[in-house]
Amino acid sequence: MQGAFKLSAAIQAWGTAVGKKEYEGPLGHLFDLHDPDCKFGQKTWESAESEMQRMALAVAMARMGVSDGQIGALFAGDLQNQCVGSAYGLLSYDIPYLGLYGACSTCAEGLLLSAVTVTSRACSLCAAVTSSHFCAAERQYRSPLEYGSQRPPTAQWTVTGAGAFLVGRPLRTADEVLIVHGMAGKAKDYGINDANNMGAAMAPAARDTLLRFFADTHTAPEDYDRIVTGDLGFEGGDILCQLLLADGLDISSRYEDCGRLIYHKERQDVHSGGSGCGCAASVLAAEILPKISKGEWKRILFMATGAMMSPDSIKQGGNIPAVAHLLELRTALEQREEFL
Repeated sequence: MQGAFKLSAAIQAWGTAVGKKEYEGPLGHLFDLHDPDCKFGQKTWESAESEMQRMALAVAMARMGVSDGQIGALFAGDLQNQCVGSAYGLLSYDIPYLGLYGACSTCAEGLLLSAVTVTSRACSLCAAVTSSHFCAAERQYRSPLEYGSQRPPTAQWTVTGAGAFLVGRPLRTADEVLIVHGMAGKAKDYGINDANNMGAAMAPAARDTLLRFFADTHTAPEDYDRIVTGDLGFEGGDILCQLLLADGLDISSRYEDCGRLIYHKERQDVHSGGSGCGCAASVLAAEILPKISKGEWKRILFMATGAMMSPDSIKQGGNIPAVAHLLELRTALEQREEFL
């Protein structure tokens, strides 16, 4: 089956940790933790990313009042090679660990797998954690920071941030956020090989997932308060809206993107917006989930997009395949028995 999954799960707690630039952005006051030098007390940028994951999960667990032994599975990933940011950062937790790599789609991938695991009753509570760090990502994917290479207008700024989520069976509490549907994305290659224009590479994958979801669930854009993508940024977001308009769907009045929300575009000089695993995760936890929890948004689609490249594939001139995973989130204030 390639359609939408019907799910019975809820996001019951969340936590965030971000860097200096993110704290200085429009959502800065909403993040749980931040560090002015982006090191979080560590000696390297890579270790700092690991520490962000550890701290974000600690915040989520404290909010829900749970311990390691109550969490049945931990899904985590990041942008570092072999996902070492997650593996090292979460060592202190005595929880079964499943490492993920979905590039910038990892947040939605982890939440989707957590919701499927909970719905199947394999575990009663799961954790999903993801992160990125600007300096660690630049060192791995592009050029040394000291080189000071010029960034083209289509380039995005990798977010220094982490988000952690606890997903369990619906408890029928007013403040949890229900996950009622999910859809796994398909890897798509549309011939884009410019690593400085990931929005263009990811937008067609987002279009594919959305069209499949609407067709399978017999819904339309107007059925949702918001359609939120992970980090297409300004360039990719515009392309997505144009692609869907050609399909006869206008999402522009209800469309948001985490990469557009996290920074002040001109004042912070981020060109096409934010990106990275930590972009969707931190914005979802700080801005989106609280609005759903409070009933400001009753029904939204959250879709994180990922450019599935590696440092070697870029050096070899390969195209950039992309994927987009989707979740339908609803406020628990209007729980419907059919989804429980």
